Amino acid sequence: MEKSGITCYIAAPGQIPRKSSERIRNDRRDALKLARLLKAGEIVPIYIPTKNDEYVRDYLRARGDLQIELKQNKQRLLNFLLRHDLKYHNTSYWTKKHKNWLKKLEFKNEFMKDTFKTYFLQVCDLEMKLADMDNKINEIAQQDEYANRVARLRCLKGIEYFTALSLIVEIGDFHRFRTAGEFMAFLGLVPSEKSSGNKKYKGGITKTGNSNLRRLLIEVAWHYRHKNPASKRLKARREGQKLEHIIYADKAIIRLNKKLFRLIFRGKTKQVAITTVAREMAGFKWGLMVDKVA
Repeated sequence: MEKSGITCYIAAPGQIPRKSSERIRNDRRDALKLARLLKAGEIVPIYIPTKNDEYVRDYLRARGDLQIELKQNKQRLLNFLLRHDLKYHNTSYWTKKHKNWLKKLEFKNEFMKDTFKTYFLQVCDLEMKLADMDNKINEIAQQDEYANRVARLRCLKGIEYFTALSLIVEIGDFHRFRTAGEFMAFLGLVPSEKSSGNKKYKGGITKTGNSNLRRLLIEVAWHYRHKNPASKRLKARREGQKLEHIIYADKAIIRLNKKLFRLIFRGKTKQVAITTVAREMAGFKWGLMVDKVA
């Protein structure tokens, strides 16, 4: 339609206002209703990603699925060993030391030996595939199309190539959000609310929008438990970036860490506190991408 010179909007059906009293629906009524809503500016078109962004997004989501599969296979292996009272007496699992311990395990029963071999080789195979995908993601992130935006996001603590690239291809144009609050609401990180008159009730987060990004941001928020100065890795990621972006990212570390511990001291659970930090962190990401770092 666009190639033919026809302006085309795509809107999410759930975002189109609808009266509860409507009992008759047909094409003519729907067309008139859409025309009135469009004229009143009450239809908000969704963002259409580029073809390349879609391809990269699918690749990143496949990597996420592989990560989940690897976690499940590791758990199956550990459960198998636990059932046969084979315990690793250390707190750190899947380290080099732990894997050496696994390789030295001996089983007298042939079926147990084959079962262990199946689980362990599957874990090793998935780890190799994941490493190959990570290398490919690093290459994609350094392409001209993404390099500048990825480097900017990597100034923030806890953001590496995978998370930065995921944000870019899933969100697309950050400028379509007028405020940081709109961006937070898009991610479903704002509290739900049912208030009327003097009665006010705020519940859990709305969980609308992109669940994949919401999960990634909550994972990153755990990095803000510690108000450490920039590590060597973080300093290396910031090389060549604008000074105002680095100052802004350091401001995020101080503010989010303070926010986290203030909520915990007030009696909030860690999960609630981390979700709140993820919401504010989303605001910092929006500010960084739209150059509102003052």
